[in-house]
Amino acid sequence: YEISECLVGSEMCIRDSKESNFRFLFTKIFLLLYVTDDWSESIPLFHCQSSIINYQLNNAMAKTKEQLLNILDQFQLTEKVVSAEPFGNGHINDTLKVTNEKGEIKYVLQRINHLIFTNVDMLQNNIQIVTSHIRKKLEEKGESDIDRKVLTFLPTKDNKLYYFDGDSYWRVCLFIPNSKSYEEVNPELSYEAGKAFGDFQSMLADIPEGTLGETIPNFHNMEFRLEQFHDAVKSNVAGRLDEVKDLIEEIEKRAEAMCIQERLYREGKLKKRTNHCDTKVNNMMFDAETDKVLCVIDLDTVMPGFVLSDIGDFIRTGANTGAEDDENLDNVNVNMDIFKAYTRGYMEKAKSFLTPTEIKLLPYGGRLLTYMQTVRFLTDYINGDTYYKIHSPKHNLIRTKAQFKLLQSLEAHADEMDAFMSEWL
Repeated sequence: YEISECLVGSEMCIRDSKESNFRFLFTKIFLLLYVTDDWSESIPLFHCQSSIINYQLNNAMAKTKEQLLNILDQFQLTEKVVSAEPFGNGHINDTLKVTNEKGEIKYVLQRINHLIFTNVDMLQNNIQIVTSHIRKKLEEKGESDIDRKVLTFLPTKDNKLYYFDGDSYWRVCLFIPNSKSYEEVNPELSYEAGKAFGDFQSMLADIPEGTLGETIPNFHNMEFRLEQFHDAVKSNVAGRLDEVKDLIEEIEKRAEAMCIQERLYREGKLKKRTNHCDTKVNNMMFDAETDKVLCVIDLDTVMPGFVLSDIGDFIRTGANTGAEDDENLDNVNVNMDIFKAYTRGYMEKAKSFLTPTEIKLLPYGGRLLTYMQTVRFLTDYINGDTYYKIHSPKHNLIRTKAQFKLLQSLEAHADEMDAFMSEWL
C-alpha cells in the first residue's frame, strides 16, 4: 500500500500500488488486524495504516546534522551553511530551513515525498519549466526583486534538478526573506488570492499543451471519479449501501451535468491550461511589510487541466462557511462575499486569456469540485474507508454530507453567481 494524494482537504490517504516498497509489510500487518479486530466499527484499519505510513516517513527524515549538510553540499549553494531544521507545517513533503553562519535563513531544503509523486523527474521538470517561464515573463515586464516573486530552485553540482541519496529525493530553493503566509480567509485576502492565481495562470497561458506532465493523473477528472464511485457501489465491500441510498441517488441525478468539462474538451470547446491545482490562500507568500502577494508557492501539483479546477477548489475550500467535515450542517453554506472577492481578483488578471465559455463556466467550477469531493468521500465510505485518513467510523460519511450541503448551497446561489459573471461577458 502506498500513500497517495494528500491534497484534497489536507487529508492523509493511501492507495494500493503494485510498485510500493511497503506492500508486503502492510499486507502482513493488515491481515493480522483484520483477523483480530472489528476494525470497521471499533478500531478503523486506516488508523493503523496511517501510523505505519507516518513511521516510514519519519524514519526517512531521521538524518543527522552531518548527513543533512552532506546533502546540501551536493547543491550549487552560494555560501556556507551550518544547520537544517524542520520548517513549516506541510502535509506532503518534509521541509527544513537552512541557515548560514550568521543564523540567517538562506535556503529551504525539501525531501520530496516520492510515495505521492512517484515520477520525480516529471515533477521537477514541470517545476523547472514553470518557474523559468514565470521568471522570463517578470524580466520582460521589467520587474525588480525577482527572486522574491518566483521560486528559485538550485541545481546540484552535476546540474540535476534534485539529489537522490539512495533513500530519498531532495531539492533546494532560495528562501524568500521578509515574507509571510496566511491560513485564514477573508474577502480582502480572497481578492489578493484571486489576483495572484489569475496572474499565475496568465503568465503560463502560452505554455503549449503537452509540455507539462500530470504529476497526479486524472486528479480532477470527473468521469474517472464517477467510474471509481460506480465500482464501489457495485462491489459494496463494506456492506454500507443501504444507509447511503439517498446520497447515491443525489449523485446519480447530477452525474451527467457534472461531466461537462470532459465532453467540451472532446468537442474542442474547452482547452487544457496550466493549473496550480491547490489554490489555497496559504499557497502564496505575502510581503511582510506591504501585505501584497509576492509569489505563488507549492508547485508540485502544477499540471495540465481546466481552469474550472483552480477557481472551483478555492470556492469549495475558501468560500465554505463551515468545516469540510462539519457535523452541524446548518453551519455549511457558501460565503458569497468570498466568492465575489476571489472571482473579481481572478478576473482582473485572467480575463485576457480566458474564452467566453470558460468565463461562463467559472461558477460551475465551484459546484463541480464540491460535487467531485462529495463523490470521493462517499466512494471511500462505501469502500470501507481505505483511502482517506479518518478519525471516527462515520468520518467519511460526515464529510460526504457536509460537502453535499455545500453543493446544495452553491446550487441555490447559481443564478446569483452566473449573473455576477455577466460583467466579464
